[in-house]
Amino acid sequence: MKIDEAWITETLINHGRQAFEKPKRAFDFTNDAEANALMDNIDQYPHAFVLACAMERRMKSESVWIIPNEFKKQLGGDFKIEKLASLSLDDIKRIMTGPPPLHRYPELMSQVFHSAVQRIITEYGKDASRIWENNPSSAVVIYRFYEFWGVGPKIANLAANSLLRDYKKPLKDHCFLDVSADVHVCRVFGRLGLTKKGTTPEDVIFRARTINPEYPGLIDPPCWEIGRNWCKARELLCGSCYMHEKCPTASAQAST
Repeated sequence: MKIDEAWITETLINHGRQAFEKPKRAFDFTNDAEANALMDNIDQYPHAFVLACAMERRMKSESVWIIPNEFKKQLGGDFKIEKLASLSLDDIKRIMTGPPPLHRYPELMSQVFHSAVQRIITEYGKDASRIWENNPSSAVVIYRFYEFWGVGPKIANLAANSLLRDYKKPLKDHCFLDVSADVHVCRVFGRLGLTKKGTTPEDVIFRARTINPEYPGLIDPPCWEIGRNWCKARELLCGSCYMHEKCPTASAQAST
């Protein structure tokens, strides 16, 4: 069937804009109130946000975002950057490996954590908020995250998008903020007919740039929401999704 691309893209943009324009709310991404409070306090503990972003891979996000608070508990409640800088790599490995291990890849993430702390100390004068202060361009913020060892383009974009959208930290422009093309976003793009099914994350990123070039990442939240809640890998809940009216996959499901 011929898809109504204009309706689909406009709907995604509108839902993305609604998410973007919501006022800042308390961080509630995990099921741990203490972990949420630490991540919410980005002005006092900006390094908690940076460290969590650096470890954001191959695990559910809500499990990654509790890791800084687990370190805080192991350190007797002291999560100042100076305290973290005093930890050796072996100290970090001891905490990261547990039991229970804090990450799916505790050895690698110990190195990522240690390297990130050292970079915050040496490059940002112990203050991670210097990564995004003074209204820098989106490209600058993405590149600053990208310079952390182990952080790739996807994580760097995720971090910059989250600063803007969730923490309401202003950036000079939004045009370099891409979608974070994870499995949910890629799957939704394919099923909506915006890309061929099974295409690469790079295809999705470039396609998003054509949809909303002023801020490609604006459509990341609705696509992620759709993929996480309704357009699942092995289960389609099309009737609950606000895209079902013009979605070609939903139409195909209804006709079978």
